[in-house]
Amino acid sequence: MALDSAKKQEIVTKYGRTENDTGSSEVQIALLTERISELTDHLKVYKKDHASRLGLLKLVGQRRRLMKYFKRTQKDAYNKLIDSLDIRDNI
Repeated sequence: MALDSAKKQEIVTKYGRTENDTGSSEVQIALLTERISELTDHLKVYKKDHASRLGLLKLVGQRRRLMKYFKRTQKDAYNKLIDSLDIRDNI
C-alpha cells in the first residue's frame, strides 16, 4: 500500500525545503502521515487484517520518533507542520 509517485512528489514539493528534498524531517513526517491515513482507511474496511495493523503501528512509532526529534531541534517549524498536517501534539 505504498504511495503512488505523483502523490509522493506532491507532498515532497509542498513540505520540502527545496524541490527534491526527500530527507528532511518535515517531508518524512508528511509522507508517514499520508501512509498512516491510507492504512487507517484500509483497516476500517478490513478489520481482521492484522498484518496491516502491525505495519500501521510500526509507521506510527517511526513518525512519533521523527516528531520527537523535530520538536526538540526546531520548535517553531514543528508547530507549523502539525498545524498544516492537522495532527495532535502528543509528544
